[in-house]
Amino acid sequence: MNIIKMIEQEQLNNNICDFNVGDTVQVHYHIKEGNRERIQVFEGTVIKKQGGSNRETFTVRRISYGVGVERTFPLHSPKIEKLVVTRKGSVRRSKLYYLRERTGKRAKVKEKRDY
Repeated sequence: MNIIKMIEQEQLNNNICDFNVGDTVQVHYHIKEGNRERIQVFEGTVIKKQGGSNRETFTVRRISYGVGVERTFPLHSPKIEKLVVTRKGSVRRSKLYYLRERTGKRAKVKEKRDY
């Protein structure tokens, strides 16, 4: 049991910033196309975080050319170059599935105000 925890601790990615559901993030992700490698930026709203330890994943949703696109990333993947939080969202629930049915201004998440 202790050996498993030690192996999982080695695989954790420490350069990931702190973010929550409702935040708008930019995920810089390594993409391999044939024999070339490049970094693609996927920016959107975090609608879900799940799992724990090195198995933790998060789902990012954005609207691309009028179509909703969701992508799930493993948080501690070596393919994630960096993760940048552009806006902090103010939400009251842990899963934002209701954003899937909304379009336009209704699909926005309020920005968190710091007092």
